[in-house]
Amino acid sequence: MRVVVQRVLGASVKVDGSVISEIQKGLLVLVCVVDGDDEKDIEYTVRKILGLRIFPDENGKMNWDISRVSGSILLVSQFTLAGDVRRGNRPDFMTASQPDVAKKMVDEVACRIENIGINVEQGEFGADMKVTLTNDGPVTILLDSKKVF
Repeated sequence: MRVVVQRVLGASVKVDGSVISEIQKGLLVLVCVVDGDDEKDIEYTVRKILGLRIFPDENGKMNWDISRVSGSILLVSQFTLAGDVRRGNRPDFMTASQPDVAKKMVDEVACRIENIGINVEQGEFGADMKVTLTNDGPVTILLDSKKVF
């Protein structure tokens, strides 16, 4: 799974001009399921999202995770994170999982985070979404369950 995590003061998703999901303080998580992802990738992704110590503590140091600040997560499926532009300028999305597989896995990520007690809102899978955010910091973290940066 490829994931972009952004610490936000607020974020929302609109579909057809209407807000369908919205959070205040927390994380905007853009997630892409790629071919070959399985249970281990879900476990890794959930563990990393929940464990990221990117919120400031009482001394202003990034030391607290999402649960410590009672934040929410806006989880948005984004297959374009699979885009490969090594051979030109038009992205190749061949490594993105099939939609039915990807939807199940994104829903499973959301379910596992909710089971920990974190509020999770989601975008609409496969829709043309307009995502708005106020990045806090800015803080943006890249995660990939298959490789280390």
